[in-house]
Amino acid sequence: MRKIRMGMVGGGRGAFIGGVHRMAAALDGQIELVCGAFSSRPEVSKASGQDFFLPSDRVYGDYLEMITREAELPEGKRMDFVAIVTPNHMHYGPAKMALEYGFHVVCDKPLSFDIEQAEELQKLVKKTGLIFALTYNYTGYPMVKQARAMIAHQEIGKIRKVVVAYPQGWLSTLLEASDQKQASWRTDPSKSGIAGAMGDIGTHAENLAEYITGLQIIKLCADVSTIVKGRRLDDDGNVLLRFNNGARGVLYASQISAGEENNLQINVYGEKGCLIWKQMEPNTLTVKWLDQPTHIYRTGVGNLYSQTNDHTRLPAGHPEGYLEAFANIYRNVAMCIKARVLGEMPHNKYIDYPNVDDGVRGMKFVYAVIKSGKSTNKWTEL
Repeated sequence: MRKIRMGMVGGGRGAFIGGVHRMAAALDGQIELVCGAFSSRPEVSKASGQDFFLPSDRVYGDYLEMITREAELPEGKRMDFVAIVTPNHMHYGPAKMALEYGFHVVCDKPLSFDIEQAEELQKLVKKTGLIFALTYNYTGYPMVKQARAMIAHQEIGKIRKVVVAYPQGWLSTLLEASDQKQASWRTDPSKSGIAGAMGDIGTHAENLAEYITGLQIIKLCADVSTIVKGRRLDDDGNVLLRFNNGARGVLYASQISAGEENNLQINVYGEKGCLIWKQMEPNTLTVKWLDQPTHIYRTGVGNLYSQTNDHTRLPAGHPEGYLEAFANIYRNVAMCIKARVLGEMPHNKYIDYPNVDDGVRGMKFVYAVIKSGKSTNKWTEL
């Protein structure tokens, strides 16, 4: 068997998330980058291809050329899947075309620019039967897997309350006015869509809450603000949640919480106790009980669930973080594609990655939050 071949749209020189995707994809040695359209500027795409040691005939001026020409190559040479690492407004076009040409897709979140595009992609994935993964990467951490398994096994009882917070501080000033690339497109409605912070990080918090608990948000009430004067999209929001089992919740996402870095954290309260996980201390899961001492679980230590161990690479005490969690998504996708190449069914442990349905739920969440935030009739259904 061979490595799984990846093509990339976006992620060239000067990009942030493209490098993360490439490192994550390469970590387990299952995937190789074979081609790309790395920038909307052909000269940057060409230079980026040289950086990645790709042959010049596999570096393309745009995704249209890349997908068309890759599809013309022999099956033993062309890419197996496309990784899309562009700003939000450029997710739909290459994703749709890749699926139509028979290529699997790994796409950065959110799924698309708007809800209509998201639902079209969902229909196309169902029609083609191709693999479509979305990089809600925080689901890849071993202790997130442990929390999910503990809840699925009813260890803390029926879920009653979920509190998830995602504060950042990097947009506490009008950074986009300085032409800082990451700030510029995230605060531009023509590139980001209808939401700023809620689409950028709020959707991560929503996805993490639903993934860990196995529940779905069915209704919400949002207070959404643009705090920094001159900014065109939201940079702070507070959301009350109701889940499909009757549980209540609170979600807070902010990019103007000065001093915060990337402090995603979640508390899940059940009848018997609560689970606490913090992204900046990802190898620790704290469990507080109603009637016994607090338990602290650590990655690689003790009798953990198989789902946790399957997504752990190193012995205890060797910290695993953001790249490893990201790589777990790519590893699982690669193994599922490999199984298809071999005409086999993938092992269940690999069928664990965010998919197009999660992406549609994320878009519905964002739309409901913005609708509720603008309305006096606050409770809004997803």
